[in-house]
Amino acid sequence: MTFEILTALAIFAFVSSATPGPNNLMLMASGANFGFWRTIPHMLGISIGFMVMLFCVGAGLVQIFDRFPLIYDVLKIASVIYMLWLAWKIANAAPAGKAEAAGTPMTFLQAAGFQWVNPKAWAMALTAITVYVGDASLLWLSAAALLFAVVNLPSVTIWTLAGQQLQRILTNPRRLRTYNWTMAALLIASLYPLLGF
Repeated sequence: MTFEILTALAIFAFVSSATPGPNNLMLMASGANFGFWRTIPHMLGISIGFMVMLFCVGAGLVQIFDRFPLIYDVLKIASVIYMLWLAWKIANAAPAGKAEAAGTPMTFLQAAGFQWVNPKAWAMALTAITVYVGDASLLWLSAAALLFAVVNLPSVTIWTLAGQQLQRILTNPRRLRTYNWTMAALLIASLYPLLGF
């Protein structure tokens, strides 16, 4: 693969990782409710989980989905149900002073597993494979997956830090509740492309 393709892939990885989506909205909410340090496993789960997903899709998983289209429908239903549940959890997160006792941030494995039902992650993986990787070797596929993880980690860090900075404003339980409900509504709104209204 050429330097130009690698550069284009890095730009795509940055733009797609930095723009709002389910992962970033949940990280911002977690940063606001639990702080930066407690959200690190969530951040790493996203970066490493997506890297694994991208590799699996590029290594042939997408061919199985093409052969059995019903899998897409099952994945779509699972995505909607899981994201509605996550929105409910965000909306009902405890006030800042009680968050430590009343709730926990997403774990590494939960965040890694979420990539498989995240519509934006699927769109990113399929675009990266079809546009930038194609039928290249497993070595190039591995490099592309690693590049995504390296570019993704600073992006998710920024979203978490932004959420953490909001803790200064969200000291009032009513403001935090409004913020959490807004983030939950935005997470549900991110289902729009998946539902195809």
